[in-house]
Amino acid sequence: MTTRAADPLAADLTRRAFRPRRQTPLRGIGAEVEVIPVRADSGAMCQFENGSGSTLAFLRQYGAAEGWVETQHSSGVWMFRLPDGGTLTPEPGGQLEYSSPRCRSITELMPCMLDAVEPLTRAASDAGIAMLSTGIDPINDIARVPLQLSAPRYRKMTAYFEAQGRAGVRMMRQTAAIQVNLDFLEEPMLRWSVLNASAPYVTAIFANSPIYAGSPTGCQSYRAETWRNADPSRTGLLARSDDPIGEYLEFALSAPAMLLPPGDDGYRPFRWWWSHGGVSLDDWRLHLTTLFPEVRPRGYLESRSVDALSPEWYAAPICFLAGIVYDPESLHAAADLLGEPDPGLLKRAGVDGLADPDIGDVARGLFEIALEGCGRFGPDFVPERDVETARAFFDQYTRQGRSPADEALDELARTLPAP
Repeated sequence: MTTRAADPLAADLTRRAFRPRRQTPLRGIGAEVEVIPVRADSGAMCQFENGSGSTLAFLRQYGAAEGWVETQHSSGVWMFRLPDGGTLTPEPGGQLEYSSPRCRSITELMPCMLDAVEPLTRAASDAGIAMLSTGIDPINDIARVPLQLSAPRYRKMTAYFEAQGRAGVRMMRQTAAIQVNLDFLEEPMLRWSVLNASAPYVTAIFANSPIYAGSPTGCQSYRAETWRNADPSRTGLLARSDDPIGEYLEFALSAPAMLLPPGDDGYRPFRWWWSHGGVSLDDWRLHLTTLFPEVRPRGYLESRSVDALSPEWYAAPICFLAGIVYDPESLHAAADLLGEPDPGLLKRAGVDGLADPDIGDVARGLFEIALEGCGRFGPDFVPERDVETARAFFDQYTRQGRSPADEALDELARTLPAP
């Protein structure tokens, strides 16, 4: 494909992904947090829509009392709008995702997250539903978790991933994460580079998915390992070029178009479809939503490397990422420490985590830089209690070369019968 032929796509990518959505130098911040609902009595994944004991039935009853508004996404998926401006939506396997509104500060964001998730978790428990805050379902094998959303998008994604193995389907139906959304108005390309370079360390620091289907996986973050193996053509690290828009354009054009029909030779890259005609900018925009790099540009920067964590620790990754991106001194210190993004670190981070001495040393230094950055924000942007939560996480886990995954493995070992 000639550069000229791709010009409309490059322009659209620039406008939608890499051009900041606001022209004021605000340090906006938002987050998505996911939980995995299982039956408290059996550990089976909850049915989202079928039956009186379904997650949807519970959400309707709970949401009505909380002032939620039930609606549907344009894709046909159920969605609840919360009074704080956030939304609650299901994921393909029945996981639930709370998406916060864009907030002006961590001071504003944290109450949104906690007020949405903690009361919901308590009410679900009373209804016999356990909301698991872990990076992957630790109880069920994929064979016990069918596709629970019938939207065409998810049926097409399932067909695509099933043709490649089990990792992609497992990723869709059984993983849960915390995604942190950050503006990139000031020094945008440095922020882009630092977030990409930090992703393996973020994975290792906040690893919380060492157990799958009841057994240790040998990975600190089996969620990260599952995503890494789902489809290398649409996952991984970027920011290894002086031309980030051109790099991302090539990444997007080369990825198979999973939402378009496969040919006799399989799924074709979007480049093929665009050069042969018959697709539109709308098809391109949908294709962009099927790309899952560790940092995704969406008019802001979406960091995707944190395993789902218990709400008590939500402030830790929020403060960590804001601390290294929004404080100029910390941003440059992080850039000096990290160097260029290294895709080879992703596997080591997901498997060995902080036990890898090189990853552990850099992770500790990076967390200290983040805490120093948070200390310069002041209480209007981040309350001291949230900085203290991040510092407590660092002291309890990162400083000791441990992550929440190690705690989960310790707990599993205590429940196993003695040899």
